[in-house]
Amino acid sequence: MNQGIETVGLYVRDQEEALAFYVGKLGFVVHTDAGNGDYRWLTVQHPDQPGFQLGLFRPGPPVHDAATAQALNALVAKGAMPPLVLTVNDCQAVYKQWSAAGVEFNQEPVERYGTVDAGFRDPSGNGWKLIERATAGA
Repeated sequence: MNQGIETVGLYVRDQEEALAFYVGKLGFVVHTDAGNGDYRWLTVQHPDQPGFQLGLFRPGPPVHDAATAQALNALVAKGAMPPLVLTVNDCQAVYKQWSAAGVEFNQEPVERYGTVDAGFRDPSGNGWKLIERATAGA
């Protein structure tokens, strides 16, 4: 049996805003954008990782009732969800590039644990860690 994780979902408050951020600022590409009534299945991919999708989903019907959707949106906005990790070859360079594109970082690059990392949040409040890959032999 062949199994694997293909899509991980993020809750976002506005799918158009999330799309503009992930595609326009971070350089992801759209994989799937399909609607079914009020529900929209929207996934993006990192260009260097085509087999993995990041789902940009709005809490709400048909999956959640209105109260649950409101609670989930509030948790995301507070940064209460676990951060996601994106590895890069040069954290300082990506930090400069994305800062110039309008990504707001809540932690500038810091050297620690033998590598460099930075932190940012998407427009909905989802936290991200940007971590530089350790060099071979380090």
